[in-house]
Amino acid sequence: MTVSKEMSRLEHSAIKLTITVGKDDVTSEYDSILSNYCKTLQLPGFRKGKVPKLVLERKLGDALKGEVMASLLEKAVASTFEDEDFPKTDRPLPYSAPELQGEPTLDLGADFVFSVVYDVFPQFTLGPWQGFEVEVPDVCVTDEDINRELETVRERNAIVLDKDDDAPAAKDDVVTVNYSELSDTGEPLAGSEREDFVFTLGSGYNVFKFDDEVTGMKKGETRDIEKNYPEDFADQSLAGKTKKIRVSLTVLKEKKLPDLDDDLAQDVDEKYKTLEDLKNSIKTRLERTLEKRLRDLKVSKLLEKIIETTPVDIPESMIRIELDSRWRNLARQFNTDAEKLANAIHNSGNNYETIRAEWRPDSIRSLHSRLIVETLIQDLGIEAPAEEVEATFETIVAETDSTMEEVKKYYESENMKDFLDEDIKERKLFERLLAENTIKVGNKENYLDLMGNNG
Repeated sequence: MTVSKEMSRLEHSAIKLTITVGKDDVTSEYDSILSNYCKTLQLPGFRKGKVPKLVLERKLGDALKGEVMASLLEKAVASTFEDEDFPKTDRPLPYSAPELQGEPTLDLGADFVFSVVYDVFPQFTLGPWQGFEVEVPDVCVTDEDINRELETVRERNAIVLDKDDDAPAAKDDVVTVNYSELSDTGEPLAGSEREDFVFTLGSGYNVFKFDDEVTGMKKGETRDIEKNYPEDFADQSLAGKTKKIRVSLTVLKEKKLPDLDDDLAQDVDEKYKTLEDLKNSIKTRLERTLEKRLRDLKVSKLLEKIIETTPVDIPESMIRIELDSRWRNLARQFNTDAEKLANAIHNSGNNYETIRAEWRPDSIRSLHSRLIVETLIQDLGIEAPAEEVEATFETIVAETDSTMEEVKKYYESENMKDFLDEDIKERKLFERLLAENTIKVGNKENYLDLMGNNG
């Protein structure tokens, strides 16, 4: 099939491809499809394969032209992209199928012209990536940070005991409640009931945040409460609203925290002989986490600088795939699928499209950063040689207490080898970025604030 092509570039790394199929090929395709019908179609009054073409043309009418046009579209597009001379950079992304523009018409006595639009991999010129200066806070692990972790260890090893029947619920008690929303007439609203809900008083780990109202209740007691939620309440389904809720306290327990001593350390892990051993392990872990967080922050700030000098027109299909991926990841966190999560969020008063719109700026930034990283790795010729892969395996073994055999088996069976290679390349690139740019130490900041800062 002989075709001619004309391309025009659109915004967001899209291409409009106009294809012209010569009138001779149009006629040939029409005759081929019509002849096939003549051989196979059977009409009343005619033997199979003996239906005259004129009769079939009148019988099939526009449907025949529609079939010919669909066949020409498919063959012309396939022929275009299979042509070795067609630039690879102008081929559609795997997740951007060419979309037909307008409503082309088929005239048997003329060329067939149609246009498709699709996204391509964004082309851009990499800006400067050396000579920048960024600032990160001055942070270190303190005794306060270690003590806070020790309290978490105590919480995990606490013994939970039933409280006396006449004892009031107090902060840090573990309570089990039944609750439901109430109508204006004081009747439970169908579908709002929740039974045997367990949480720790004061933690705020409940939808309606009724910790204060449950505090002071006794086992077996029921209260009707009214909660007014401010306009800036985190849960937008409750923001600015007043809710009437009935809460029944069914189980009341208190936590007995273990003493901070050598026995606690040995209960945590037999490798710890003393409390000091446990503290040192916590300090090492926190320092390792801090080091990684600071490194990530340095790299993130440097990439922001490069992004400012390297504009990239991100294709819409690429953004859509990124948002879909984030949505699936969120669904996995809630042990559900993407569709069920969308329904659950809709039922809670939120909107699927609104959430995706909120994610969009960060998704574009993430894609922008990723494209720059991939381009730098390619331009600088960064590789992941076998000896570095082996060294990474050894590091994983040391940090996870796994055996080398287990680590290698995991990466082979889970098809994770490519991801590991890319991770090594990224790590080498980031080391290069840190070496060829200036990192200043800024104001002091505490560990907890830094770890809560995702900027």
